[in-house]
Amino acid sequence: MTVGDKVTMNEKYIVAEKNRGKVFTVRSQPFDICGTECVMLEGYSGGYAVDGLTVVEKRKSGREAVSRLFG
Repeated sequence: MTVGDKVTMNEKYIVAEKNRGKVFTVRSQPFDICGTECVMLEGYSGGYAVDGLTVVEKRKSGREAVSRLFG
């Protein structure tokens, strides 16, 4: 999981109704909180466990974007 990926909260943990199905953008590299790998999400306060997220769209690298334009 990397900065810029689009993710949704899966059913591993209890998800508030307002966040069910909502797509978040990852805004940090993974980091450790008491042995749990977490990331920061845009529009969400605090870290969220990586295993509670499902990637719905990977961030395109700059190289991928350029190759699509000129490839």
